[in-house]
Amino acid sequence: MDLPKDLYIPPDAMKVFLEAFEGPLDFLLYLIRKQNIDILDIPVASVTRQYMEYIELMQELSLELAAEYLVMAAILAEIKSRMLLPRPSDAENSEEDPRAELVRRLQEYERYKQAAEDMDKLPRLERDTFTVQADASAISVDKPLPNVSLPDLLRALVDVLKRAELSASHHIRMDSLSVREKMSHILAAIQDKEHFLFTNLFNLEEGRLGVVVTFLAMLELLKQSLIEFVQATPFAPIYLKPKAA
Repeated sequence: MDLPKDLYIPPDAMKVFLEAFEGPLDFLLYLIRKQNIDILDIPVASVTRQYMEYIELMQELSLELAAEYLVMAAILAEIKSRMLLPRPSDAENSEEDPRAELVRRLQEYERYKQAAEDMDKLPRLERDTFTVQADASAISVDKPLPNVSLPDLLRALVDVLKRAELSASHHIRMDSLSVREKMSHILAAIQDKEHFLFTNLFNLEEGRLGVVVTFLAMLELLKQSLIEFVQATPFAPIYLKPKAA
């Protein structure tokens, strides 16, 4: 925690210069705004004294002075001396205020400085906003289809049976229903088709017996590996398709 005894610290090492100005006009504008001075009525004597104190401080800190600061010091001294000279009483031959040119330069500098600050507040690329590049190419993902379970088949069969009851006919007709014939009918219906909706293979006019026989024919075809059931997502509609050889 203690500094080494043989450590050498330069005498000016701990001095910090807090204000940084971009030129003599910037420093003059700082002095005027700090003291709430009217820029059209600058007390040259007071401002010149503070300006010279700043020059002396920079010299004490061993800082190199730019030529513009020295030129501005000379301009202030000239303005101060011209203001001390007596003015003629003739209004027509009265000279312009010695401070007028300096005031015009300060006003112009202030406008440019304010415009620069306003532009700096605008969003800037790589400072406030950053470009993002995303790969917009298509991503192919293999999505395996879920296996059709027996409960899903039974739920689909119950739904068809309910629809068959609603479409029951009062005509009594003795039709011979064969599982083999239904198997042939199913194979012919799904032939050359990629998918065939499960419920479209039932003839509701055949009643409950026709639904049961058709379902048994499907199970027999599934057992013989002639068809397969396909379902995109759980609880989605079930489709039939011919099984590849």
